[in-house]
Amino acid sequence: MNTTTLTLQGQRRFTRRSAFDWLFAALVVAGAAFAFNRYAGSMDVYEKAILVGTVPCLVALGWFWGALRVLGLAVGAATLLAIALYNRQTDGFGADLAQADNVFLLKYFLSSQSAILWMSVLFFMSTVFYWIGFFVRSDDNTAQRLGSRLAWAAVFMALVGTMVRWFESHQIGADIGHIPVSNLYEVFVLFCWMTAAFYLYFEQHYRTRALGAFVMLVVSAAVGFLLWYTVAREAHEIQPLVPALQSWWMKLHVPANFIGYGTFALAAMVAFAYLVKQQAGETRWYKLAPLWLLGVVLCFEPVVFRQGAGTGGSAYWMVYFGLSALIVAAILMARRRIAARLPSFDLLDDVMYKSIAVGFAFFTVATILGAFWAAEAWGGYWSWDPKETWALIVWLNYAAWLHMRLMKGLRGAVSAWWALVGLAVTTFAFLGVNMFLSGLHSYGEL
Repeated sequence: MNTTTLTLQGQRRFTRRSAFDWLFAALVVAGAAFAFNRYAGSMDVYEKAILVGTVPCLVALGWFWGALRVLGLAVGAATLLAIALYNRQTDGFGADLAQADNVFLLKYFLSSQSAILWMSVLFFMSTVFYWIGFFVRSDDNTAQRLGSRLAWAAVFMALVGTMVRWFESHQIGADIGHIPVSNLYEVFVLFCWMTAAFYLYFEQHYRTRALGAFVMLVVSAAVGFLLWYTVAREAHEIQPLVPALQSWWMKLHVPANFIGYGTFALAAMVAFAYLVKQQAGETRWYKLAPLWLLGVVLCFEPVVFRQGAGTGGSAYWMVYFGLSALIVAAILMARRRIAARLPSFDLLDDVMYKSIAVGFAFFTVATILGAFWAAEAWGGYWSWDPKETWALIVWLNYAAWLHMRLMKGLRGAVSAWWALVGLAVTTFAFLGVNMFLSGLHSYGEL
């Protein structure tokens, strides 16, 4: 293929763009210009570079997946409305955040905490409707279509909550404002909407909603943790950044990391669906061991998180434990009916592979960025800190998975089980290290 052909193809990509494509691009550029004009004084050169680089990335994403154009514009409009409502009254520093309790739209919908609570409810509802879809006789499966729309609504509210929280942090005081990816509360919100968004892309690409029931289980589990963490630790309160996090590297490292976490979790739940389908007709208990083991892991997790939660926290996690056990038991009992509505093994395998491939690429970038950040913050690129060590273990696990698939043709149950083990390893790297080990990353402990 010569240079002329490539040039013509590039020109066709631009000429095929609709008016809405160009309107979206213009609005993104205008929004970035407004942000640069208003906030450039508080940005360093790296943050300005990030802002400029974000523009073509957002435009490319919107052109690549048209649904993101509508989502992005809706999130922008809702965020600007929230900011306008906050700015109607000011205090000594900026917008009066007390308006979140006085203005109807802020109190019930658009303040960061209200929007994130809506996200939580919508994700739970989405999960329920996706599962109902397995047991109804409707040809068009209205229940799963509603589950998909609720998932979109939850992603919308999560993004609104994130953007408004970013604005709120800047209204508290000087040097407090920061991108909301700095603690467990904020990154759990990030994990929820990123995992759901990647799933929704695969749902649209492969034209099947059957996997939503499985993927939304892990999102709902994360929401369950988020709600407990909000109550037990009052984690929704915006706090100043600790010194180690006061770096522009955080704006790149954390989102890249959580693209990895989200897609690894998505792959694991698709692997769970693969095993349910494969063993639909199995009656021997030892052949169902992978599914039973996954159930034990899911049900045991709350017992771990109970530590230090107090009586109320213990009661919450015991309810969580019971619901998890019931859900796993119900899936195993209904595996034949569920398997009949799942897509083909080839499709499940392809989604699993693409999810891990995307996650591995971003996790690799995040690890490299983390090394640069460590060099700036602590004077060395690598220190064998527990968090760094477990990040390396996660990376090696998925590197081996991809190597075995691409070089040795790894497929089937072994591939699916490996993806499930990967989720356990990733979960420990994400949460377990913070709970049980100490090190340079101890600012993130529960």
